[in-house]
Amino acid sequence: MPRFPASVLYCCDHNAVRSPMAEGLMKRFYGHRAYVQSAGVRNDMEIDAFAVAVCREWGIELDRHRSRSFEEMQAWGDDLGQFDLVVALSPASQRQALEYTRFYHLDVEYWPILDPTGIGETREAKLAAYRQARDQIRDRMIQRFGPPSAPGRPQGDPR
Repeated sequence: MPRFPASVLYCCDHNAVRSPMAEGLMKRFYGHRAYVQSAGVRNDMEIDAFAVAVCREWGIELDRHRSRSFEEMQAWGDDLGQFDLVVALSPASQRQALEYTRFYHLDVEYWPILDPTGIGETREAKLAAYRQARDQIRDRMIQRFGPPSAPGRPQGDPR
């Protein structure tokens, strides 16, 4: 297993669904072992209510998350060069992260995580799609970083 990084940036298209879920899960599972942030290729959406709901099922609060783009992140003082690992959760964010490797030494991993935003007609069907994306993130995270080390497990998480 690769070494545990000191800092991780999760990224997706809008920083409204997958990357905030990954940021919240990482903080919950591994506590302060790593500095964790998230960003999007664009910042044109607020945090998605379904993402908030499925993370709340595990005791992870995303209500206060404010979406931000790569450019906003840098403008607010988070230098991309400070991250040991960038995890791209969408093809567009992978392309953007790889573009930054021209300027910074970054390790970039691509985790193909389902985009649940267009799936399902009913509330329950939508929640099921968001749970699937959340669970894919959890599985990849545990595969990459090992069993959760923070005290307690998320409520409702069978692991």
